[in-house]
Amino acid sequence: MRIMQNIHLAGVRLGAITVSVGLAIVGFAPYALQRVQAAPVRQNVATPITWQADCETLDPSAAGNQQCGTLQVPLNYKNPAGRKITVAVSRIPAADPSHRRGVLLLNPGGPGGPGLDLPTQFSQLMPQSVLNQYDLIGFDPRGVGQSTPVSCGLTAEQAQQALVPLTQNNNFNDTANFMKMVADKCAATSGDLLPYITTSNTARDMDQIRQGLGEQKISYFAYSYGTYLGSVYASLFPQQSDRFVLDSNVDTNWVWRQQFRSWGLADYTRFPDFAKYLAANDATYHLGTTEGQINAKYFELINKLRGHPAYIPALHTTLNDTLFREIAFSVLYNDATFSLGGQIWQAADGQTPASPLSKNAIDSLRPAPPALASVPVDNGAASALAVVCDDATWSRQSSQYQQELATDKLLFPKFGELGSNIWPCAYWHNQPQEQPTAINANGPTNILMIQNKRDPATPYVGALETRALFLNRARLVSVDQGGHTAAYLAANHCATDAANNYLATGVLPAHDTTCAAEGAQSLAPQSPAQQHAIDKLRQLVR
Repeated sequence: MRIMQNIHLAGVRLGAITVSVGLAIVGFAPYALQRVQAAPVRQNVATPITWQADCETLDPSAAGNQQCGTLQVPLNYKNPAGRKITVAVSRIPAADPSHRRGVLLLNPGGPGGPGLDLPTQFSQLMPQSVLNQYDLIGFDPRGVGQSTPVSCGLTAEQAQQALVPLTQNNNFNDTANFMKMVADKCAATSGDLLPYITTSNTARDMDQIRQGLGEQKISYFAYSYGTYLGSVYASLFPQQSDRFVLDSNVDTNWVWRQQFRSWGLADYTRFPDFAKYLAANDATYHLGTTEGQINAKYFELINKLRGHPAYIPALHTTLNDTLFREIAFSVLYNDATFSLGGQIWQAADGQTPASPLSKNAIDSLRPAPPALASVPVDNGAASALAVVCDDATWSRQSSQYQQELATDKLLFPKFGELGSNIWPCAYWHNQPQEQPTAINANGPTNILMIQNKRDPATPYVGALETRALFLNRARLVSVDQGGHTAAYLAANHCATDAANNYLATGVLPAHDTTCAAEGAQSLAPQSPAQQHAIDKLRQLVR
């Protein structure tokens, strides 16, 4: 009943299928977790971080702009004297030391997203009132990038297919066999590390960073998966949490199988925005003049590509139905990618796209974080799988996944397949080392949640669930727009102002509030550096 109430509150208009959607979400119950506080860990005292200026970066614009350092943390916090791993950290000091408040840790989401370059990118997007007060702190979470990276020994192509588990060869058994192979390779390649690459341990690493920085508290800004990481930190270390801003919120009750199954809701909450765009611009895209025609074109292209994959020379890519479905979903993340989505649809339809396409264009839409040459090519996928498979227990019954996949494809025909298939977690070689951290309201009122109402990846209904857990600890700013992420990266200045105002002043809204739709297609960057920062962040946030 609570789920159905939340769907109503979210303004999701599903018409005649409302009851069916409610039943589908309630059907996640077999995976419901009994939340208990994470097992106590023994104290580990971090050593101070030594900073240097010669930093290896993914983004050339960050070179010479940031300081960098490393921290040694326990692989297993239950045995702090045991094996250590490295966590890589970066910073840009506060612009006005006389008004410095403390440190602001930044996370781009993922899991598997590298964060070392974020201080440079956010230094271009945050106002001086924030930059004056905080050292901007980036870090690669454990297992990611320069923080003792993990690998499953996968090729780049295998990594892509493992992380968004679409059907292999239109056959569930082939998909299950592939996922078992991935799990086996993960265990063989990094089995000593993977059980400890978890959200709770990453939160403990964040507190080690706090200690290494010599701070009593940390402030925090994060997108997507980073909101769950922030929620876990705020629950484990409430008195060390200062000002927290969580944008595009994971439902902490859905970690992780249920969260991925919820992607199917984008069929009805977000896809209509894209369909309206294509219909309004039919003179450019020639795909249909009504939403109904655009819907029909989607299934026409899916059916066509299933039987006859199309090689698109400009993309250096063969589009089959599964890849097209993945790309169509990724386009929904931001209105700014609607034009690119229309061009890819045109290419799939056998048309000449309205603008030239390139390989970089399609790569920008696929969930593959960039990596340094020194980092394994599958690191993004390997570290993400470690987190989702080790944060919570997954079913080991392949028949259960097959049944859920069939149900979700029926209820959510456009995107139900995306997250509802069988994952490598069904064959993972170890069980979680501890129960998920209980998200709770014990602590100061210091959490600002920002959430688009038509978010395809972290649905609004899920954000409402997490908001309810925090009770008076949090305030929610609901944004009347579509897409994944609101502050800094999307077309709503009200959402960005909410983040800036709280970080600068510490004043939360008295009550949950709403940002009205603003209508622009994208933010208007004031400089090429701002546009570069937006582009880089959009590439990371998944």
